[in-house]
Amino acid sequence: MSDYLALWHGEFSRRDVLSDSFVAYEPSAPGGEVRGPDAFEAYVRQLRSAFPDFTITPEAALEDEEIVMTEWTGTGTHEGEFDGLPPTGRTFEHRGMSKFVITDGKIQEERMYYDPREIAEQLGFREE
Repeated sequence: MSDYLALWHGEFSRRDVLSDSFVAYEPSAPGGEVRGPDAFEAYVRQLRSAFPDFTITPEAALEDEEIVMTEWTGTGTHEGEFDGLPPTGRTFEHRGMSKFVITDGKIQEERMYYDPREIAEQLGFREE
């Protein structure tokens, strides 16, 4: 899972950890999902251009050969446009959970569970 975490942190050479049929169910992504390694890399690049210091910190994990469950904390500073929203310079911190499906040593699927409204509130795009 460390290679996947490195992808989120901008180390795109690690994308071979994803299967060709990889899909991420991501509440903040357009349509709620990202399909395939190319689309995932493009999504993370866009995210990192808006939040250059974006970091995911794993808090706890349960895993076996086919399923990994992890709790995490995401943080970042909004320094660039994201989804048409101008930069605010504000930071966010939110907690979430992900379930990964692993097949033949590659990540087939990630399902992320978190409330994107929490991030929008911290960045000033929603009333608290």
